[in-house]
Amino acid sequence: MKSTSSTPSEIKTGLHPRNVHRERYDFDSLVGSFSSLEHYLMINKFGDTSIDFADPLAVKSLNTALLISCYGLKFWSIPADFLCPPIPGRADYIHYLADLTERQDKLSKKTRRCLDIGTGANCIYPLLGAQIYNWDFVGVDCSEKALDIAQINISNNDLNHKITLRKQEKAENVFEGIILPGDYFDLTMCNPPFHSSAIAAKEGSIRKIKGLTNKNIKEPVLNFGGQENELWCEGGEFQFVKQMILQSVTFAHQCLWFTTLVSKKEHLKPLEVILNQKGAKSILVLPMQQGNKMSRILAWSFNE
Repeated sequence: MKSTSSTPSEIKTGLHPRNVHRERYDFDSLVGSFSSLEHYLMINKFGDTSIDFADPLAVKSLNTALLISCYGLKFWSIPADFLCPPIPGRADYIHYLADLTERQDKLSKKTRRCLDIGTGANCIYPLLGAQIYNWDFVGVDCSEKALDIAQINISNNDLNHKITLRKQEKAENVFEGIILPGDYFDLTMCNPPFHSSAIAAKEGSIRKIKGLTNKNIKEPVLNFGGQENELWCEGGEFQFVKQMILQSVTFAHQCLWFTTLVSKKEHLKPLEVILNQKGAKSILVLPMQQGNKMSRILAWSFNE
């Protein structure tokens, strides 16, 4: 039975109920876990202890503290030219996928196996999923450098038994060349490239920094801004997800749920049309919100 729905319990005004970041950050505790964060603490305009979220080094330090304090990691680091992800929002995706697997009575309490498309140097989804739910992950990227850095983060947290990496040799592919004969995944996940060109990605970065600092700038800060393949692809988000859907048909019996983030609401309807044309048995849209930022998870399955 096909369905495109969000039940009332899924509609939310904040982070997932199990997300540990629903309350204000406890900076004393975070500094206790990662002392370098103290260098970046400041008093914001509301009189609260915080950091300058427009300062890339401050954000990286906060991320490291959160991963150590809240998720039991021992190490996390990325070079300045790779994407630095917001931890609360990344954890939310993991929590909603956990809810999604519980929809299926056929699934036991076994460890889930998840495929992360575009895992990046930060490897954030596999690291969080392994620590929160003890899931097994295969992380995929087309960048050898990103995979090398991701492996450092995996090895330094003794998670080689939970997370393995595969390189996508053809940038135009999503699942082809990655899902192998004999593979089975409970879930796939992806945070697809948002922009359709390098120029659009640059303009987006400038708008983001202006929103954080209220300052007009001509060039975005490059630190942790992200690699080309992390930020844009030809055709942007819609084309990437469309390709994902088309390739998912080939692997319909090797994965229970295919999922991806969809940032632009207007992309949902045409993507749902494609999914129906390709025979998806279940189609779900799960809304997500972090502060003023709205997003959603598009999930589909070819299984009854």
